[in-house]
Amino acid sequence: MGLIYEKKDHIAFLTMNRPEAMNAMDPDMYQRISEAWVDFRDDPDMWVAVITGAGDRAFSAGADLKTNFGRMSPSEAYFIRPPFPILNRGLDVFKPVIAAVNGYCLGGGLTLLFACDIRVAAEHATFGLSEVKRGILPGNGGTQRAIRQLPYPLAMELLLIGDRIDAQAAYRLGMLNKIVPKEELMPTALDYARRLLDCPPLAVRAIKEAAIKGYDLTLNEGIKLEGFLGSLLQETEDAVEGREAFKAKRKPVWKGR
Repeated sequence: MGLIYEKKDHIAFLTMNRPEAMNAMDPDMYQRISEAWVDFRDDPDMWVAVITGAGDRAFSAGADLKTNFGRMSPSEAYFIRPPFPILNRGLDVFKPVIAAVNGYCLGGGLTLLFACDIRVAAEHATFGLSEVKRGILPGNGGTQRAIRQLPYPLAMELLLIGDRIDAQAAYRLGMLNKIVPKEELMPTALDYARRLLDCPPLAVRAIKEAAIKGYDLTLNEGIKLEGFLGSLLQETEDAVEGREAFKAKRKPVWKGR
């Protein structure tokens, strides 16, 4: 099974499950992970997702180069939509996603990390965009997110040379929120998830959507989008509950409505 997908207490757990191949992504995993992202996005009872890799050797080593999956002619690559919509290529998921990196995070694994919102890594984690060494480029948004999320010269070093970096270097580059011993990895990811669950889910989603969509807008356009989403939130049951809980000095109970 290429992916283990579980749901519990408003949290969706996605575990890339090919430990014998360092959780490299083959066609089956791409399909299963696509279906899981769509299910998570559309399930109103799921408020946060945590994604990790099976075992302690790898988050994901990226695309499985032993398969021919994803090979297209230039015209096909430009005009044809990818067969499976995924988080790091074109699928809008405005619910928060936490990555728990438990080893190698290479190629498409790092591209996936760039699409996650909160990122925790074990101390032995290793990162890299090594596609250039194979005569290909980091797809699924790899070239685009690297240059947006990292300082220009450091992004270009990762992209053009393809050398790997350790967790401490990734943290210094701002790629990670926290580095922890491997036994603390999932507890730390779950702590982030529970802290997110303490916040009203509709507000969390609206804030993520405003931030991401606003990135490609002018400041004035982004402020208008922010105002529009804010006005929608004011009419929700959770917004009423937030005000009432504040006045009563009690913990709010969120319903996602």
